[in-house]
Amino acid sequence: MKKLLIAILFLAILALGIHASALAQTYYFSLDQEIVNVYWQDDGTLALEYALFFTNGTGVSPIDFVDVGMPNKNYSLSNVSADVDGHPITDIQSSPYVDNGVALGLGGNAIQPGRSGRVRVTVSGIRDVLYTDSTDSAYASAVFSPSWFGSEYVYGSSEITITYHLPPGVTPNEPRWHASPSGWPEQPQTGKDNQERITYTWRNPNANGYTQYKFGASFPKSYIPESAIYAPGLLERLGIDEDTLFSLMCCSGFGLFFFFLSWVGVRSSKKRKMKYLPPKIRIEGHGIKRGLTAVEAAILMEHPADKILTMILFAVLKKGAASVISRDPLKLDIQHPVDENLRAYEKSFLEAFRESKSAQRRKKLQDLMIDLIKSVSTKMKGFSHKESVAYYKHIMQKAWQQIEQADTPEVRSERYDEHMGWTMLDKDFDQRTQDVFRSGPVFVPMWWNRYDPTWSGKTISRPVATSGAPTGSGRSVPSMPSLPGGEFAASVATGMQGFASNVVGNVTDFTNTITNKTNPVPKSTSSGSRSGGGSCACACAGCACACAGGGR
Repeated sequence: MKKLLIAILFLAILALGIHASALAQTYYFSLDQEIVNVYWQDDGTLALEYALFFTNGTGVSPIDFVDVGMPNKNYSLSNVSADVDGHPITDIQSSPYVDNGVALGLGGNAIQPGRSGRVRVTVSGIRDVLYTDSTDSAYASAVFSPSWFGSEYVYGSSEITITYHLPPGVTPNEPRWHASPSGWPEQPQTGKDNQERITYTWRNPNANGYTQYKFGASFPKSYIPESAIYAPGLLERLGIDEDTLFSLMCCSGFGLFFFFLSWVGVRSSKKRKMKYLPPKIRIEGHGIKRGLTAVEAAILMEHPADKILTMILFAVLKKGAASVISRDPLKLDIQHPVDENLRAYEKSFLEAFRESKSAQRRKKLQDLMIDLIKSVSTKMKGFSHKESVAYYKHIMQKAWQQIEQADTPEVRSERYDEHMGWTMLDKDFDQRTQDVFRSGPVFVPMWWNRYDPTWSGKTISRPVATSGAPTGSGRSVPSMPSLPGGEFAASVATGMQGFASNVVGNVTDFTNTITNKTNPVPKSTSSGSRSGGGSCACACAGCACACAGGGR
């Protein structure tokens, strides 16, 4: 027995030792400062100089490798050099963790737990990094994203400085900077370097090492060879790699392949027109943005414009600010004076319906959507788009649960009226409404006559109980106006469909006008798109993106 206890104790100690060893093999550090000099050379290539200042965490593994992403695969390892605290790094190879990236082995100069160190990297001769500026064909577009690390590896804030060195000879009045990332100064600091080259410098002392930031500038093509301008092919513009192409050709033949290309092009174009959110709203911050209305949450989820406008219609009807005179065509009797407590988008909605001409009304509704999108974008600054969308989806599901779990038709109808805005966030709102009210009556809300001008206020009688004790008499008293559930659900769905056809018209064309203002095709880049590697996801066209994973 004693030997057995000793054996068990030995195994327990061994297991703890293995566990502790596994915990020690982790990477967790702060990127205190990142300084990047980006040289756009007169031969059209790109040269980079990185200075990365790390402080390693305690109780973790040494920083023995640093992975740094490159803009693309068109560089040579022989043009990469690096050092750590002045000690040359000789172990430089392609990164197994970051596509189009290099792995720097720090060897005996690894940054130990609790210690700080500086890693410097220089790369020259990176090709195919410039595109034609879509706003001016005489200009080259230069967009760059500095290296970042996985959020599971890096913590804390980082002071990040990016300096563009434009090609020699470019004069101060010629270049143009692009829009800055969210949270950064609106425009860079301009100057000249020791070679008299024009410089643009972006600096943010409160950035972080796990977010992708993109910077851009344009300058005349005359300062670089014409051959240096990269022209993406059809497959690259469609986002199809060579392996996918080969598989498709082998399995389906050339005819189906070209049909597929045509289909992808049409589908991508239509999908692009419906994406009205500006890119900056998708730059992930931290935490949930609470306090949005159901309409604003619908914008965040990028619901179709006709559905969002229908949500606003129901909102103003419920508040008594308007009544429907006719559904086809949709005409409103607007309350005078307009209630000052209405939200800005509700007032704009009513203002649009004062227009008798459909074209002018449609234009005002598009302006309403544009203003609403900009407002939501401003409110979302610094917050996580992904987490916020999940939060409002949870509110939507909770609203449906309260409706579906109601014990009586009266309570179910009351909950539906109360939560109608949130339930409309459901993409299957119409079908789910029909499922909920498939059987039994719906006790319509008090404002229903403002929505349905044909409503006559039908009533039914139902047994009721007096307060204090159930009634056994079975007597009936007049109740709330009601409709058969199926008729009610159909009325809601018909009203939404009518809004699209009678007011908005072609939803794609209507939304495309909005998209051109809020999420236009990038002005600073060409029509192609490039991706870095590893965790890199460069959404802009023409990006020269340097992206990184983060240690091993």
